[in-house]
Amino acid sequence: MKALIIGCGIAGPVTAMALREVGIDAEIFEAYEQGAEDVGSFLNVASNGLAALRVLGAHHKVLSQAIPTPRMVMWSGSGKRLGEVANGLRLDDGTVSHTVLRSDLYRTMRDEATRRGIEVTYGKRLVSYDESGRKVTARFADGTEATGDLLIACDGVHSRTRTILDPQAPAARYSGLYSFGGIVKDAGFTGEPGVYNMVFGKRAFFGYTERRAWGGERQLASPAEPRASATIGAVPESGETWWFANLPRRLGDVPEDWKPVLVRAFEDDANFSAELIRRSDVQPGSPIYDLPPVPVWHRGRVLLIGDAAHATSPSSGQGASLAVEDAVVLARCLRDSGSHTKAFERFEAERRPRAERVVAYSRTISNSKAASPVARVFRDLMLPFFLKKSASQESLAWMYRYQASL
Repeated sequence: MKALIIGCGIAGPVTAMALREVGIDAEIFEAYEQGAEDVGSFLNVASNGLAALRVLGAHHKVLSQAIPTPRMVMWSGSGKRLGEVANGLRLDDGTVSHTVLRSDLYRTMRDEATRRGIEVTYGKRLVSYDESGRKVTARFADGTEATGDLLIACDGVHSRTRTILDPQAPAARYSGLYSFGGIVKDAGFTGEPGVYNMVFGKRAFFGYTERRAWGGERQLASPAEPRASATIGAVPESGETWWFANLPRRLGDVPEDWKPVLVRAFEDDANFSAELIRRSDVQPGSPIYDLPPVPVWHRGRVLLIGDAAHATSPSSGQGASLAVEDAVVLARCLRDSGSHTKAFERFEAERRPRAERVVAYSRTISNSKAASPVARVFRDLMLPFFLKKSASQESLAWMYRYQASL
């Protein structure tokens, strides 16, 4: 059996690797002419996503390039500490959620897939596909085509495959927020490394974490341990502040220069967010989308997975993790089912309730970031109570304790 994988983001290479684990050949076709080595800022790979990568033996290389980020501390724009929640739950070996540059995660997954013998072809933008008997043929904009037994769509929130599969499929849904990110070296701030500080500002949302390079006798207890757990008394040789911002904005309202817009959005907040932005090279913002429930995930020999089926906003920190889980579950379903039809049905039955719950949870958080002035007052009053209720690790166990297995 051979699968045609449409899209070489995160989901594509991981899906190809998972299929190879159960004896299914896979080839990846990417619409763009080159890879995404320099695209995006950074993202969270939650503990459940790392557990799924571990099933494929692909987690160590991700951990080596990432920051352990097991905790999130919430703040108001006035500087009030609102509470703290866990960013995922520790795995049985102590591994916690990590933050990684999107380009590093992409490169690591793509290179690992290539190392395992999976071919990636660029400049292959899907325009249509046809099924004939036991085969499916993908046709690309450059006039070429490819034939396989299955077509797995990993082409993201604006999936072309989704539209072909079901012309009535819902389009991506704008969240009301633009996303920005940056890294400032040696910023001089003293936040605890590995802790996400999330600020519900007066006009926009800001988050940051610190990364430190340590000298002297400071040693990590293990690759899974937060850097703050090492020897007391050592001093950092250098460091970085990784920051992101979510700015409420009408879609398409794009200024010539985003930096002064962002500075104005944060300059009245009681923190250093505006100063970080002043010291950053601010790139154009990206509108944040998610997907409402998609009625059709599969038809015939074609299946949507990852963001093509259930894109979530970044607010839950689960986008990449859901994609890796999808890959592992799909491979198991194809291995254990008597036909691709039964496998796709089994996959959807297992994955749809979880994915749509995460999308809804994440949208609720995004909505709180784009709150009106009156809603912000109510939010800042009530959030400490909700965070206290959520402080128990079991409150989000439904999201973090999911085990994808082959």
